[in-house]
Amino acid sequence: MNIAKLSDKEVASRLHELPDWTLAAGKLHREYKFAGFAEAFGFMSTCALVAQKKDHHPEWSNVFDRVVVDLSTHDAGGITALDFALATEMEGAARRPAGAI
Repeated sequence: MNIAKLSDKEVASRLHELPDWTLAAGKLHREYKFAGFAEAFGFMSTCALVAQKKDHHPEWSNVFDRVVVDLSTHDAGGITALDFALATEMEGAARRPAGAI
């Protein structure tokens, strides 16, 4: 995969479209909180299917009702449009009612 790293200015501009996301250690960062473990795990399962289709996999962790996500494109050495696309998909998945796919 050959995808271009975004400039700092491009990243800052695109972050406005994802208000709950921040920059942390050179990656897009977001912490989600759900009603419980099943909801958090369901979110991760939904996002895993999307990530697999995009062949772009997040760095993430789950503890009970919390999912912490960091996105960057290792091949490009930073944040790319692919990271923003996955973040947007994750936002959609987080807003879906439990059990909806």
